[in-house]
Amino acid sequence: MRAKVLSSLGRLARLNPFLIDLLFSVVVAGTTVAFGLVLSNGSASLGYAQRPLDVAGVVLTLVANIVLAWRRRAPVVVLTISCAAAIVFHAAGYDARLNQVAPLLALYTVASRRPPAVSVLWALPTAASWWHASFLGPHEFTWPNIVQTSVMVAVAWTFGNSTRMLVERNRRLAHLTARLRDEQADKTRRAVTEERVRIARELHDVVAHHMSVIVIQAGLARYVFGSDPATARAALTTIADTGSEAMGEMRRLLSVLRIELDDDADGYDPAPGLQRLEQLVDRLRSAGLPVEVSVTGPVRPLASGIDLCAYRVVQECLTNVLKHAGPATAWVSLHYGAALELRVTDDGRGAPASWESQGHGLIGMRERVKLYKGTVAAGSRPSGGFEVVVTLPLAPPHPDDQSPQSHGGPNA
Repeated sequence: MRAKVLSSLGRLARLNPFLIDLLFSVVVAGTTVAFGLVLSNGSASLGYAQRPLDVAGVVLTLVANIVLAWRRRAPVVVLTISCAAAIVFHAAGYDARLNQVAPLLALYTVASRRPPAVSVLWALPTAASWWHASFLGPHEFTWPNIVQTSVMVAVAWTFGNSTRMLVERNRRLAHLTARLRDEQADKTRRAVTEERVRIARELHDVVAHHMSVIVIQAGLARYVFGSDPATARAALTTIADTGSEAMGEMRRLLSVLRIELDDDADGYDPAPGLQRLEQLVDRLRSAGLPVEVSVTGPVRPLASGIDLCAYRVVQECLTNVLKHAGPATAWVSLHYGAALELRVTDDGRGAPASWESQGHGLIGMRERVKLYKGTVAAGSRPSGGFEVVVTLPLAPPHPDDQSPQSHGGPNA
């Protein structure tokens, strides 16, 4: 029951703080009047009052305390009125022990809502009202009362200023939290955009390569359909295999867009890497492009990202040789050292100017390689053809990595 009442009061305070302050001021005023009536009989003999609490005293008490209802809206005005009413009350001869709480509460509010340079000045009227009441009490308690009241005024100001600093700190924390939330949302949007770009690049590589093979094989099949059925059937088989592989890779990429947090990721095929380089080369050879591969240096496992990057670079380069170089032979060279060096060259007529001058394929390749702090050099060779050299930094080899392998020359 008590918890429900406190919860209801908390909600009311958040909805309408003035009602809570009004209720609080009424309680303080009523308590002060009740004490004044009780103390009126014996206060004079103790030296605290020469005048019993009457209607005028009740009115001054109500003014000094009810004004606290507006302490949040006009704290300085409330402090002024409360101190003035208390001083008049005491000067009129009423009990000096009454109407001292309201100025302290008003000072607390001023200190909690105004800068220290301002609020510390308004501690003087509060102290003055308390000192005035101390001099009106019994003479033997005057200086102890002055010390006590000074300490109480200092404590009230200190608590108010601490509340102000706490509120300001909470406000700054709320502002920083909002900024962090905005930055997190911005990072999330950037991450989504980067992922979309990555998927678009993957789809471009998959579609460009496989469709190039399919188009060339389809043209070959149509050309020899009547004269060489065996070659036509082989071309159609290559088209079917290439289309099936393209669909598998596209399905793997698109499944990333549908995967949920609790999905079983084991059901998705791993991303391609250099272990599938032989399949890629065979597919290009079946499309009519002679490709020779050489591998030098100590071969070792690569990180999945670099492995995929290297595979896509070779795929993009060979696809462009197939599309633009005309009758040509391509050479793929891989060298494992402190960095993985990929070199793809051909002896054809070279890439078109649009691709060589930052075409989409080369831009995508540079973006991939830049992600792993690598470099790309591409251009026409003086002796004819085109060459792409990609360098991808590698981590130091682990002792358990594969033993060194070396291939001195190209493999047919």
